[in-house]
Amino acid sequence: MKIAIVCYPTFGGSGVVATELGLALAERGHEVHFITYKQPVRLELLSTNIHFHEVTVPDYPLFHYQPYELALSSKLVDMVKLHKIDLLHVHYAIPHAYAGYMAKKMLQAEGISIPMVTTLHGTDITLVGNHPHYKPAVTFSINKSDVVTSVSESLKEDTLRLFNVSNGIEVVPNFIDTSKINTAFTDCQRDLMATEEERIVAHISNLRPVKRITDVIEIFDRIQKEIPAKLLIVGEGPEHEPALQLAKDKGIAKKVVFLGNSNEIDKILCFSDLFLLPSEKESFGLAALEAMVNAVPVISSNTGGLPEVNEDGVSGFLSDVGNVDEMAKNALSILRDPEVLQQFKNQAKEVSQKFDTQAIVPMYEAVYKKALKKIST
Repeated sequence: MKIAIVCYPTFGGSGVVATELGLALAERGHEVHFITYKQPVRLELLSTNIHFHEVTVPDYPLFHYQPYELALSSKLVDMVKLHKIDLLHVHYAIPHAYAGYMAKKMLQAEGISIPMVTTLHGTDITLVGNHPHYKPAVTFSINKSDVVTSVSESLKEDTLRLFNVSNGIEVVPNFIDTSKINTAFTDCQRDLMATEEERIVAHISNLRPVKRITDVIEIFDRIQKEIPAKLLIVGEGPEHEPALQLAKDKGIAKKVVFLGNSNEIDKILCFSDLFLLPSEKESFGLAALEAMVNAVPVISSNTGGLPEVNEDGVSGFLSDVGNVDEMAKNALSILRDPEVLQQFKNQAKEVSQKFDTQAIVPMYEAVYKKALKKIST
């Protein structure tokens, strides 16, 4: 099957999942064409089954804002015709499903029918998509897709609650290729980041307000008062400075290390004993899954799709949003005793296995077959 994947080529969860999906599909013999404005960050190697087509938006003085959707839909039309693509898989309702629908209509005018699968990831529904300026376009895009998927049951429920959806929504969770996880780094020496007696706590995100980075600092502050510990924060975003300032105010800045964006997440997680994700909202919680597959237990909020990933009392613990005292207490209950820590590490890795690529990618293949059948009838 020839599949065009449209996604954001960034460090965010949706871009990561879309890229990993394309790589997995290529390994299963499909021809995958990534169509976006920049090569996705995890698309490190092109092959005979993987192709990248850049969307270029001409800089024309008439436009105050450059019309990316127009350029994307035109590029999709060109690539479908040139490479005889069978199916469009767009990640995010806007602008990608919106542009995909326009491409479908242009192709239909030339006698070409192609199905479109839309995957909803979260902020396209709960944040941006629910804004009054965008809500009609998001509703239209969802209802005009041939098949719609969401990454969690929670996101499906949010979508049905917030939008007048006449289309069905299938839940296909995010996934991770457990076979590619390498925890045997020769340079994975803990003394590079911390002393032998220190526990290492990690957080990975785009440091937006919804991630509650100051809560991460608050939780860690309570942890380090009880046991020796270091905090690694991976990612870049607007909450970097407030978090750094809070760490300085609490006198723990030397124990908090900001690493910026990184392509070496597994290497960073191999250092880590615990992962903090106290988010206001998570449609799935891919960062939690990445921690768990690296045998790092998770302390998280109980919002959105997180309870579908992080099993309370097994792979870590869940708490109400903002309850930093309970999160710190749960963190300490794991970190204090080496035997308890090892038990939670083993359990976190075990829970992560149900989200392995080999279990989830066939679900997408089934969705593709359903979409192809839909336009052929």
